[in-house]
Amino acid sequence: MDDLLADFLTETHEGLVALDVALLRLEKSPQDKPTLSEIFRLVHTIKGTCGFLGLSRLERVAHAAENILGLYRDGAMNVTPGGVTLVLGALDRIKDIVGALERGGTEPAGDDAELISKLDDLANGQAGEAADALPGGYQAETDTKARSVSVPTAQSAPAPPRPARLETSAEPAAEELVAGHTPPQSIRVSVDVLEDLMMLVSELVLTRNQLMQLSRARSDGAYSVPLQRLSHITFDLQDGVMKTRMQPIGNAWAKMPRLVRDLSLELGKKIDLEMRGADTELDRQVLELIKDPLTHMVRNSGDHGLEGPEDRRRAGKSETGRIMLNAFHEGGHILIEISDDGRGLSTERIRQKAISQGLASEAEVSGMSDGEVHRFIFRAGFSTAAAVTAVSGRGVGMDVVKTNVERIGGTIDVTSTEGRGTGFTIKIPLTLAIVSALIVEVAGERFAIPQIGVLELVRVGGGSSTRVERIKDAPVLRLRDRLLPLVSLGRVLGLDEEGAAPIREGVDVGFVVVTQVGANVFGIIVDRLFDTEEIVVKPVAPILRHIGMFSGNTILGDGSVIMILDPNGIARVTGVVADGASPRTEDSKVASGVRSGETTALLLFRAGDETPKAVPLGLIARLDDIPVEQIENSGGMPVVQYRGQLMPLLSMSGGFARGEGERTRQTVLVFSEGDRSLGIMVDAILDVVDEALSVQAGQGRPGFLGSAVVAGKVTEVIDTAWWLRQGGGDWFRPAISAPMARRLLLVEDSVFFRELVVPALAADGYEVVAVEGPAQALRLRERGETFDAIVSDIEMPEIDGYAFAREVRGGGPWQDLPMIALTGRVEPAAVARGRAAGFTDYIGKYDREALLASLSQCFAVPVTA
Repeated sequence: MDDLLADFLTETHEGLVALDVALLRLEKSPQDKPTLSEIFRLVHTIKGTCGFLGLSRLERVAHAAENILGLYRDGAMNVTPGGVTLVLGALDRIKDIVGALERGGTEPAGDDAELISKLDDLANGQAGEAADALPGGYQAETDTKARSVSVPTAQSAPAPPRPARLETSAEPAAEELVAGHTPPQSIRVSVDVLEDLMMLVSELVLTRNQLMQLSRARSDGAYSVPLQRLSHITFDLQDGVMKTRMQPIGNAWAKMPRLVRDLSLELGKKIDLEMRGADTELDRQVLELIKDPLTHMVRNSGDHGLEGPEDRRRAGKSETGRIMLNAFHEGGHILIEISDDGRGLSTERIRQKAISQGLASEAEVSGMSDGEVHRFIFRAGFSTAAAVTAVSGRGVGMDVVKTNVERIGGTIDVTSTEGRGTGFTIKIPLTLAIVSALIVEVAGERFAIPQIGVLELVRVGGGSSTRVERIKDAPVLRLRDRLLPLVSLGRVLGLDEEGAAPIREGVDVGFVVVTQVGANVFGIIVDRLFDTEEIVVKPVAPILRHIGMFSGNTILGDGSVIMILDPNGIARVTGVVADGASPRTEDSKVASGVRSGETTALLLFRAGDETPKAVPLGLIARLDDIPVEQIENSGGMPVVQYRGQLMPLLSMSGGFARGEGERTRQTVLVFSEGDRSLGIMVDAILDVVDEALSVQAGQGRPGFLGSAVVAGKVTEVIDTAWWLRQGGGDWFRPAISAPMARRLLLVEDSVFFRELVVPALAADGYEVVAVEGPAQALRLRERGETFDAIVSDIEMPEIDGYAFAREVRGGGPWQDLPMIALTGRVEPAAVARGRAAGFTDYIGKYDREALLASLSQCFAVPVTA
């Protein structure tokens, strides 16, 4: 293939992509003269070059399309959807011919008579009305700006290397000439040349790392200055080459408007496509790999997600559905959001499908949250479509999307509200060539962990206040009111001795790499941490691909070859993050894990008798196994020295006595809030389970909210507030029952008090949704959630309770709800300010009796703002 034909093919590919976008823009704005001129010029250029190169078939098709565009440009014919469809059909035929020409080097044989006849009929005014009789509707909005494409990417196959050619604008803008600015310039460079440059830069980075390692080992100051200079030059060169590979994500979206338009016509739906952040740039290699997943997800949104016009009218929505694409940078990666305002995922339908396909038992599915159920759509072969269509429904797609995204080191999450829409969030790295990584060691072997997924590093053991704890045989880490599951890297990779316990509690020294996979967080236990390095990613060897925990390998500065760990693979292999785990995006995080009627983590234990006891795991600060000799007596109550203070201990088995033959260690549940702590002594820890807590009120037995069926057994749920009151202080008071079941919204930034209040109110018949601040509460209002009353803290970090109350009272569906302030500030001035802001009542924290009495009174008396 000669250089002239290669240049023609590249220019034609670019022109056809631009034509797709411009034609859809013209369909929306038929009187847009500049767009008409641009379209006519592009088609005319293609036709003229075809004639020069002797490509007669291409020339005939392009000429027939040019005739119609000429009539549009001259005003002799109105732009219609039917006409645009015919011109788009001509462009599709041109793409087919160009693709075959590129593969074979010669123009393929074929008959275009029927297509040309239709185009000629329309140009002669014989098919106007018939061509306009098309279903559906389409609109598109985008912030994509016209740009000079410096590095072309062939649509079918890359063009062969050819001499570079300087391109300048033939007609610079008038304002540029007046201001004296030079028009933008670009040259065409083969992608192969850029790949070779990237490879050379990668080798340069490796050599730089080796020299830096030698310099540090020899402590020779004579080399430090030139090596530092070499490091800066290497970084600048790497950055420059990376920029030549970076392309706007809008290039991957270029076909989306056409795709959505075709879907609109095929499905008889009205669809509005909105694209934001199209100028966000990422590596060309990553861009190529995400094109197909994005295309599939947009088709899914149009087919499965959006309802037809009549269904949308019945649901109180506008007839036109909306699909939104949004991309933005976040740290060293890019987030891509694909969302729609359609019917949302049918949670019950997915549950039934999962059971019928044997993916989970009925008992397992019934205990899952909606988010966990929704993630079944990523399983291979899973589909809820009633019938197979030309667009989707075969059960292949979302699992492939997930696999392809994870193959490039990314993650994908889904959130959905039935009747309101579905959203997917894809998180991918900016580049796959050179990444920043943390070097760790376990059992004498070094590994690299990409920093994109590392949240923080925690030192455990060796005198550190942070320790690895155990729930049954599973290691866990308490990190700022959150219990993280842990994975021993040495044990997973088979490097630890059989039966070795990683970082024995309070004995050994080690580190935990807190890692995020999607919305889930867990810790990886390692022996030693080194520095972070920029590493060159090499593909993982075929012999190791079946392991699934490595994403590649690299060469360190000392010449060592080490493996690059894949946190996604580690999570899958160990099961520490289940495939059906619920994503915790901003909208799904509304209850911080505390929503009555949904699953919550419960700690099961035994105390006093054989009946299992349960307490919400989020209330527990620590699980301690205390030597009996450390338990002392103060004022007739057992105590233990805990973090510089005396912590009172309560026994659930009727008392505590030290004597001969007694146990040598005592299991203690530690509850903490601020500087206050209390321990409850129990006999044994049984398990941690996730279940919906449905408490049947007890018969007035002190210390218990009632009984519930947990893990298939009748279990007593303790009244934590009652037990903590026995420890002294004025935290709590006795409970009374609520007179009726109502839906309450609790706004409280303290995890401890959210975990405390929700089960207590739920046991009195209330349905409670808890959020960690006013921002999340107001998002619930935007989503249309309804409540009977709001209970809110006053002192909160971002928006205080006063501002929140004023916002609620300012208008909207919540403006007349009872609002109760539950706060530690009960002085007259604070009460007066709260009532002025719109609070119905003001209750001291935590006066449960007063709170329940206030709720009863609010529901009995109509409230006006």
